Amino acid sequence: MLSASAFCAVIGLAAPAMAGGQAKADQTEVGEVVVTGFRNSLAKALNTKRESSVAVDVILAEDIGKFPDLNLSESIQRIPGVALARDGGEGRQIAVRGLGATFTRVRINGMEALASTGGADSSGGANRSRSFDFNVFASDLFSSIKVAKTAEAAQEEGSLGATVDLQAGRPFDTSADFRFAASAQASYNDLSKKTGPRLAGLISKTFMDGKLGVLVSGAYSRRDTIEEGSSTVRWGSNIGNFNPGFESAPAGGPTLAQLNTAFHPRFPRYDHFDNHGERIGLTGSIQWKPSDKTLVTFDALYADFKATRREYYLEAPSFSTGGACTAANKATNCGVADFNVVSATIDSNNVLTKGVFNDVDIRMEHRFDRLDTKFKQFTLLVDHEFSDKLSAEMHLGHSSSFHDNPFQSTLTFDKFNIQGYGYDYTDNRHPALTYGTLDLTDPSGWVLRELRARQITAGNKYDSAKLSAKYAWSDGLKFSAGLDFKKYRFVTTELRRVDAAGSPANVEVFTAAQVAQLNAIAPLSAYSMIAKLNGKGLDIPAGTPTAWVIPDLMKAYDLFNINDQTALGGLFKMGTAPALTNNKGVVEQDKGGFLQADFRTDALGIPVRGNVGVRYVQTQQESSGYAYVGGQVTPITAKRKYSDTLPSLNLVAEPAENLLVRFGASKVMARPELVNISPGASFNVAGSTRSVTAGNPNLDPIRSTNYDLAAEWYFQPGSLLSVALFKKKISSFVQVVTSNQPYQGNPFGLPDSAAIAACGNQTTDCNVTTTTWAFSAPTSTPGGDLKGFEVNYQQAFKFLPGLLSHTGVLLNYTSVLAKVNYVNGAGATIARQNLTNLSPHSYNATLYYEDSRISTRVSAAWRSRYLTAVPGADNTAVTPIPFQGTNETLNVDASLQYTINPRLKFSIEGINLTDEFQDQFIGPQDMESVYHHTGREFVVGVRYTF
Repeated sequence: MLSASAFCAVIGLAAPAMAGGQAKADQTEVGEVVVTGFRNSLAKALNTKRESSVAVDVILAEDIGKFPDLNLSESIQRIPGVALARDGGEGRQIAVRGLGATFTRVRINGMEALASTGGADSSGGANRSRSFDFNVFASDLFSSIKVAKTAEAAQEEGSLGATVDLQAGRPFDTSADFRFAASAQASYNDLSKKTGPRLAGLISKTFMDGKLGVLVSGAYSRRDTIEEGSSTVRWGSNIGNFNPGFESAPAGGPTLAQLNTAFHPRFPRYDHFDNHGERIGLTGSIQWKPSDKTLVTFDALYADFKATRREYYLEAPSFSTGGACTAANKATNCGVADFNVVSATIDSNNVLTKGVFNDVDIRMEHRFDRLDTKFKQFTLLVDHEFSDKLSAEMHLGHSSSFHDNPFQSTLTFDKFNIQGYGYDYTDNRHPALTYGTLDLTDPSGWVLRELRARQITAGNKYDSAKLSAKYAWSDGLKFSAGLDFKKYRFVTTELRRVDAAGSPANVEVFTAAQVAQLNAIAPLSAYSMIAKLNGKGLDIPAGTPTAWVIPDLMKAYDLFNINDQTALGGLFKMGTAPALTNNKGVVEQDKGGFLQADFRTDALGIPVRGNVGVRYVQTQQESSGYAYVGGQVTPITAKRKYSDTLPSLNLVAEPAENLLVRFGASKVMARPELVNISPGASFNVAGSTRSVTAGNPNLDPIRSTNYDLAAEWYFQPGSLLSVALFKKKISSFVQVVTSNQPYQGNPFGLPDSAAIAACGNQTTDCNVTTTTWAFSAPTSTPGGDLKGFEVNYQQAFKFLPGLLSHTGVLLNYTSVLAKVNYVNGAGATIARQNLTNLSPHSYNATLYYEDSRISTRVSAAWRSRYLTAVPGADNTAVTPIPFQGTNETLNVDASLQYTINPRLKFSIEGINLTDEFQDQFIGPQDMESVYHHTGREFVVGVRYTF
């Protein structure tokens, strides 16, 4: 298989070579082939940007269809200021100008919508937020993408970062009476060595002399990938996390006190994931023009994203278990208190990078997820011109997104007190892990330990109605006004294993009696299998095992009839009690209106245009959840109402020909996260974790005053050089603050009985008077300023000689700065760090060549390191971890398209050519959290248009 450099070289050399070979043919066929491709669509997109009164960036269908993108988000990432977060090797969510996905509002066919999926735990798991998951949609479904970075009164509220408009194709988009397009591709992943299809098609026809038009389109893809690498879950020190610490220290090595205050990995391990995904999308549009004054448009969109994920782990979980050793637990799950440290190395950052340990408990783990997201949307738009001056628009819409994770199950085998276990994180991302003399492929001697079962859903529904009117007072002045109503409903559920009484007890760990009961039905050997690491690109150190026995989850489900909640006396019963805060709902009703004036005039001989207006919106919020009232789990509801007045101003001046100066000022707001505004509390008791998480329905919206200033020089057709400055004065942020204290006297007023029930059979270190618990809840905290700049350069090199005249470049760079004071439960500042999900630097670069036969390009997208949590995990340690995050990423893609004839084109694409790793870190020491890769993707196909 081609390497990244070889593939790029082929793409780069093919264009001039093939173009040279076609020179003679082009001389005779130039009348048959017209260049209307990538370069032309870039010019059209620039024209849309230039004519807009707000700061906007645009991608048109030609761009979307020709970039080698796995889904819609990967098309959007090439826009200045947009950075991408990935899951399973493909884009999932976007951040704009340093603000994460929750601050970005998405509209589809003019209507606000929300699509949510599930992902790996390291990528956020099930999406219960306002963040839009773009990986639900194939990029082939849409004809244009617009990202508006400044606000206007006519634009609905809800975004601090940007509003993304996704527009599906419509029959009246072009003057053609009939259009047909189809593409068939095969994609190959060099890590999984599997091939999958990618199909897309569109057909459009007009009738009744162009008064009626119908368009339908569809896209389907299947993708099988492997995700591999190492991970640690987190790092922590014994004192403060896993008291009382190691049992003994090596002679002549670090002392016991030094070992117990040093950071060590909680779950040192290698991981193997098998990912399977199928994505289908359908669009339909009917447009009817009964007269020159009226246009009726009906749009429909359907998407279904199905996925399965198998996760295989070989790990040492006892590094994450505290509590004293007793006669009852020493033979099984005593944890670090049973460790005899044979040798150890602590570096200058107080990290226990290397060690050999006796009496370590190890685990084989198999997790399986089945995921499905269905999205539906229907919109009706009616435009009518009453006169040359007065027009009106009515927009009705309904959308729904339902994510279902009906099967999420993890089964583990444990082996206790092995001798000579070792890890070596000297090479931080390629650890050496050894297991003494143990044969890891032999199932004998292992013990059935845990069954973690989940059933998760997340549903979102929007119903909206908008009515607006425009009146042209004169050629240079137009007024518009409108009213809008939106009802949004969010419901999420989660079931976990519960005891017979349905209490919040953690029953994931089997008791000795339950293990004996299951062993009597079938021995472990009856439901065991071998997991293997592919190992390509991992540089796994010698001696580290790459094959190990794991539970065969599906066989276990069949043998023990686990899907039957009445089986074995209700051993596998499911209920809501262990995950109360994940069973909740929110209903929002937003009523708004706006007034806006659009103008075009001269000021001191300088053409000036823009708009000024004000939007008013009232938000009525009702959230539901569960709480402990009188020691009993009780459903509760909280209601709240608030309003916002949001003025805005956008100015565009042209002081010289082809030079625009833009200024924007506006007040904007974003509503708090859904998971934060639901009432109630839930417990998490697992391993050494003892925590309670609560919601806060009285959170304020996040409000900001935004300023933008930009200069845009359109120095030649299809070219642009621009600089944009922006500043957001954000009045408040929502932070999840944590108090660490004994359970008794907790800040939520919860009874001791709730903690005792939650601990269940997790009796180790679970005392309500002495054990430290973490109590977390969201709260509104002081805001701060976010400021930065963008530089955007785009040029077609038509002035160069020969083949170089067919080349061009797109370059953009974004710099953002936003420091935030992070606080604890008492309101005291504990850190001043970057806003989470903010990359201080990002850039995109595309170099292309295009003539009448060849279209080729190479693109790179880079974002700098960003934080995902402040403070970091395990902040109860003697030296707390101040933050954690994701290291910088660089993704390189390339494509080559050859026009066989005006209707038929051949293409080859390369995606993630550098096989970029997902690299998540813990603390300033850059300790590894996750280091995974998914391989390179190569796509070959044909495209036919008529």
